[in-house]
Amino acid sequence: MKNLKLIAVGMILITAIGCKDSKKTEEKATEEVTATTGTFTIINDSTKVGFTAYKTTDKVAVGGQFKTISLTDTKEGKTAFEALNGTKFSIPVSSLFTNDASGTRDPKILKFFFGMMKDTDMITGEFKVAADNTCSIDVTLNGKTANIPLKDTMNSDTNYAFDGVMNLENWDALGAVASINKACEALHTGKDGISKTWSEVAVHADIQLAKN
Repeated sequence: MKNLKLIAVGMILITAIGCKDSKKTEEKATEEVTATTGTFTIINDSTKVGFTAYKTTDKVAVGGQFKTISLTDTKEGKTAFEALNGTKFSIPVSSLFTNDASGTRDPKILKFFFGMMKDTDMITGEFKVAADNTCSIDVTLNGKTANIPLKDTMNSDTNYAFDGVMNLENWDALGAVASINKACEALHTGKDGISKTWSEVAVHADIQLAKN
């Protein structure tokens, strides 16, 4: 009888410990699900857009940015990319800023580059995410729309950087490239005596999201 009592007590203890461990496992699983669920939205006024153009045959970089960008058709998404997909943007070219101390570069770009194109008060476009999570943007410039594939860099689950290359011939903008090269001929002349403005422009965007 004594042995039966000991066995019964042991079974009760085992059951209690098992239930306790099971409860802990369930609690941990619930915490993990809670930590990974939620939705993402774009923080509109945190998006930054920059570019790097090139001059001379040595391909000297000239950096700049657009200080104003407006986003529309934003939405919530279960992932950051789902929130970004379909977002439309518009950038006034007048917000161009290249941090030129002389104050002459930006007016020249606006007049002799953008001024040579059609409908260039705004650069507009749409952010796209494919089924395989590759990203790109459709950009409308000079009355034409073309696509720029993007490479994404995840700085955190709510902060992403995107980089791509804009080949201006895809927007029929080589005339504008020739125009700005002529206006800046001396400044775009390298040691070899050749004046050159590249039709290749690197584009960069930093996008901040909120996790709800």
